[in-house]
Amino acid sequence: MNILICSDGTPASDNAARLGGIVASATQAQVMLLGIAENPSDEQPLRQALDQEAHILRRANAKPRVVLQSGEPIAQILSETSSSKYDIIVIGSRRRNAPGRTYEIIKAVEPSVLVAIGTQERQSRILLCSGGKHFIDDAVRLTGTLAAALHAQVTLFHVMAEPPAIYAHLRQLEEDVTALLASGSELGRNLVAEKKALEKLGVVVNVRVRHGFIIDQLLDEMREGNYDLIVTGSSRARGPLQHYIMGDVTQRILDSAQCSVLVVRYRSPGPAKGLWQSIARLFR
Repeated sequence: MNILICSDGTPASDNAARLGGIVASATQAQVMLLGIAENPSDEQPLRQALDQEAHILRRANAKPRVVLQSGEPIAQILSETSSSKYDIIVIGSRRRNAPGRTYEIIKAVEPSVLVAIGTQERQSRILLCSGGKHFIDDAVRLTGTLAAALHAQVTLFHVMAEPPAIYAHLRQLEEDVTALLASGSELGRNLVAEKKALEKLGVVVNVRVRHGFIIDQLLDEMREGNYDLIVTGSSRARGPLQHYIMGDVTQRILDSAQCSVLVVRYRSPGPAKGLWQSIARLFR
């Protein structure tokens, strides 16, 4: 695994270095620490910050390659990720000072983006937001890889729309997770496949289903669950502009989360090469 940690020398970047160190140490990843100075006057303090962040990474048993560049940050990050392959980019949360920049990075770059929020020292409880469709396959794969390396538990979470009163029995079925997973419904089959894919990697998985408005239920789960990491997804926009869509749900997660957030890319696979087909073959 290759990880790019981006720094502008702020405390948020220190958080990114800490989280990047935890992930890199667990996964034995190659790490590049990229400092970007927007103005010439920023270079000297940024060098000092990079020295401190490199020390944080080395204490986590990571061996960072440190590079200092100058220019517009998003353009520099995009240039680096276009010329070298990375699995994850780690950035510090800029919700209060420059939230738009965080959003723009997530929409612009190809790799999955891990947004470090706070100074957490552990990554033992992961909330994986599932839409119950194959679009989450890439997130399942990456979450499983990280959870196995970190020895973390995963909660596979899905929100159902409120059914009409005449279908109240459906709600009872869906609230009983065991019955839902055994029901043979499309949602049940998809959740079973996701759960098995995670368990195959040795990950302990808990499935939770809620009813109601997606954002409200998700925020409630985030508040109540004491999670260390929330995993959500984004897909590439159609058309000539090769950027990723960050929907309302992902933006609300980033705005509200008290823990770090991993935004995983969904890439449309070929007809016979998708992860979903691979998972299906494993359990035939």
